[in-house]
Amino acid sequence: MASTLEVEGGSGSEKENNENEECPVKQVELTVPKTDDPTMQILTFRMWVLGVVSCVVLSFVNQFFWYRTQPLIVTSVSAQIAVVPIGHFMARTLPTRVFFKDTSFEFSLNRGPFNIKEHVLITIFANSGAGTVYATHILSAVKLMYKRKLDFLPALLVMLTTQVLGFGWAGLFRKFLVEPGEMWWPSNLVQVSLFSALHEKGKRPKGGTTRTQFFLLVLISGLAYYVFPGYMFSMLTSFSWVCWLAPKSILVQQLGSGLRGLGIAAFGIDWSTISAYLGSPLASPWFATANIAVGFVLVMYVMTPIAYWFNAYHAKTFPIFSSKLFMGNGSLYDISTIVNSDFHLDRQAYLTNGPVHLSTFFAMTYGLGFAALSATVVHVLLFHGREILIQSKRAFGNSKKIDLHTRLMRRYKSVPMWWFHIILVVNIAVIIFICEHYNETLQLPWWGVLLGCAISVFFTLPIGIITATTNQQPGLNIITEYIIGYMYPERPVANMCFKVYGYISMTQALTFLQDFKLGHYMKIPPRTMFMAQVIGTILSVFIYTITAWWLMGTIPDLCDTTKLPPDSPWTCPMDNVFFDASVIWGLLGPRRIFGDLGEYTKVNLFFLGGAIAPFLVWLAHKAFPGQKWITLIHMPVLLGATSMMPPATAVNFTSWILVAFLSGCVAYRYRQDWWKRCNYVLSGGLDAGTAFMTILLFLALNNNNIMLNWWGNNPEGCPLAYCPTAKGIAVKGCPVR
Repeated sequence: MASTLEVEGGSGSEKENNENEECPVKQVELTVPKTDDPTMQILTFRMWVLGVVSCVVLSFVNQFFWYRTQPLIVTSVSAQIAVVPIGHFMARTLPTRVFFKDTSFEFSLNRGPFNIKEHVLITIFANSGAGTVYATHILSAVKLMYKRKLDFLPALLVMLTTQVLGFGWAGLFRKFLVEPGEMWWPSNLVQVSLFSALHEKGKRPKGGTTRTQFFLLVLISGLAYYVFPGYMFSMLTSFSWVCWLAPKSILVQQLGSGLRGLGIAAFGIDWSTISAYLGSPLASPWFATANIAVGFVLVMYVMTPIAYWFNAYHAKTFPIFSSKLFMGNGSLYDISTIVNSDFHLDRQAYLTNGPVHLSTFFAMTYGLGFAALSATVVHVLLFHGREILIQSKRAFGNSKKIDLHTRLMRRYKSVPMWWFHIILVVNIAVIIFICEHYNETLQLPWWGVLLGCAISVFFTLPIGIITATTNQQPGLNIITEYIIGYMYPERPVANMCFKVYGYISMTQALTFLQDFKLGHYMKIPPRTMFMAQVIGTILSVFIYTITAWWLMGTIPDLCDTTKLPPDSPWTCPMDNVFFDASVIWGLLGPRRIFGDLGEYTKVNLFFLGGAIAPFLVWLAHKAFPGQKWITLIHMPVLLGATSMMPPATAVNFTSWILVAFLSGCVAYRYRQDWWKRCNYVLSGGLDAGTAFMTILLFLALNNNNIMLNWWGNNPEGCPLAYCPTAKGIAVKGCPVR
């Protein structure tokens, strides 16, 4: 009944005008329907059943796979597809009897045909379980890597509050990041297109297929094909053929390895490799793809080789590409030896062992993170400052100029701002309480909570603008680690908690805003959307936490690569990167790495470079206003292109850039009719087919240790890419020069 209860008003006479009015973004104009049916039933029995089940299943599956060497993220697209036949089946078979008719408790198990708005709300529930809870890293680092005690209740509260805090920031910035047509959130168009395909009733074009038929063809083909890279021929994940030219040459393997080197000419014929870290390349606007490509080439093929072969920061003593922490002699650093009984840095032990060293690439990625952050602020002020000012006036004024889809949504009651304010205030109060009550465990003082919230709310708008227009999201993880590392050093858990409250609450806010925009496109009543987001988020946190706790108590030596067998699937690459960051920023503190006590002080100059770069682009635009391509140079995206490296590797980028070019440039420019009908449907079909087959292979074969042992299932064939090249450095499996 929600769709009718929430309707405030609207005129059917507007329909023709709506269809003739163009959206400001071409991709939205080609993809999103301009009509709405406010009579559709949304809060139905089947919506609740399928929504809750989708949320629970995806939360469990994603957390289960999170610790694996090749972590699988099952997106909401899988649930989005799977619930369609079930929804139609329930519509045909459930009784239509109405209970408590004509009362406020009126209820029916079957409100009629399964419709697209129910489907959207089920997908919003599924979105809550798609991915993982970032704060899980804290649990893993404390319990599994630092091997310290952490009780279930504070762990659950940290997980819950990090997820819910973002609702407050989302409410503050709805007017800026949801209602304007220019804030179009490219990845939402994949789901909009898929919804349209799954509910399409049009006839098949002569000699072609309907979008539903095309989707099913892609789904079946993707599902069948993934048997090869996922089980029978895993070398397709990273085809690094350059290494084969010189099997005994460290140099050639450093150049050619897609997993441990620069990845020259390496590529992956595997959708999970292509879309693993940067999302679907089919959803990326071409200008964003071009910026990422330039940034990747600049870092991997210019800066990294120059820094390495000129031996900057003793680069040749360490691997050319690694996120590990090293001793001065090239061996791995044993962090447990420099942590005292109070879970602080043992300064005497650290003086004895010597300083922590990073691979030059790892240090440089931190520098680029500094640059991307300052570039984000300057870029938004220079290129979007006017729009922000205009939107501010609209938000607090009575401007009549509104987007087409925003006008259609005006017929529904909006979410009152005080709902967001209550969630925000209560959540911050709970965070301060748990940080003070469990201070011995969490280490973060009350002022750290407030500072983290201030950083998060400050950056939500500029980073939200970039995400909503480019489909790329610069991270705040580095700046949050940097600030608390200086202000409150030698406390690793405090650093981790500050990062999740200062960074992840912003990320969650953008996730909620993206879902609001999806509801905006699909004309879901805002209050119904808000309800689904809140319930789905809280439910998923409980499932994530329970699953993680169960795995940590069940799997021996989980994440401990020094004790696990070489072929173990439970090596936790993402958690290991998070742990290394907690050592750099929390246990040691940035002063011992990037400050006056460290050797990487010059990396701080990237802050200045990042601030200057957008200004140069802005000056060029003012000097040559006729050159429209200049405004497409997006410095935050360009400088932050490699922010996911590591754990992302070169082959993830080379493969992603190629596919994004074919979609966003070639197909969009020369086959626009095909792009309009099939591009986003193709993305959804590949996502679903790969996810379904990955789960099937795990349950049927991998979980039962049924493996194929032949050369095609060996690693990429570049074993020497990880070797140092400095004279006299001995590493197992590597020749000594």
